[in-house]
Amino acid sequence: MIDIATQVTAVQRVVCQHSIDGGERVSVLLRRNYTAPIKDVWNALAEPDQLRRWFLPVTGELREGGRFQLEGNAGGEILRCETPRLLKMTFGMDTSVVELRLSEVDVGTGFEMMHSVPMEVAGSAAGALFVGPGWDVSLLGLELFLRGEIFPDPVEWQNSAEVQRFSQQTIKAWAAAAEDSGTADGDQIAQGIAAATAQFTPDLDPSTA
Repeated sequence: MIDIATQVTAVQRVVCQHSIDGGERVSVLLRRNYTAPIKDVWNALAEPDQLRRWFLPVTGELREGGRFQLEGNAGGEILRCETPRLLKMTFGMDTSVVELRLSEVDVGTGFEMMHSVPMEVAGSAAGALFVGPGWDVSLLGLELFLRGEIFPDPVEWQNSAEVQRFSQQTIKAWAAAAEDSGTADGDQIAQGIAAATAQFTPDLDPSTA
């Protein structure tokens, strides 16, 4: 059983619109802490044998300059790799960039993730709803894996009714983050909620959200 309320509130979510190299981008930022040591969190993120046990199988070269492919998902290039604190990569396309940062904190490991895409791809800050809830599921899977829980089939778990109920709540949290950003209007956020609901909670009755 997932303590949905606790896991939702464990993550800080921020949506921002900003300019990088003269181009407008939308970014989602997720922060949370893990009780595991930093080396264990890093290995779960960077070791293929561990990654497939809670996320997805991966092929390629997991080193700076190497290219990787997640089974049934995105691939990309590793732009920076500084063990055990920084991993930066393209994800799906060259202009979609994911950056992971780890730090040692009193409770174990501080985790920070930013996924940034061009404005023309996101459409508005409400585009956060297309990716944010999915990353929430990944961070939850990592939490459970670090606690020693076993996933016979991580993809099946990610699509389970329990995880979809978790996603119902993270969709609300991302909608609030998009609204707080001040860079998406009500119609854009409503469209983002509808798209996220169809993508991340396809088997649930929307009236139960």
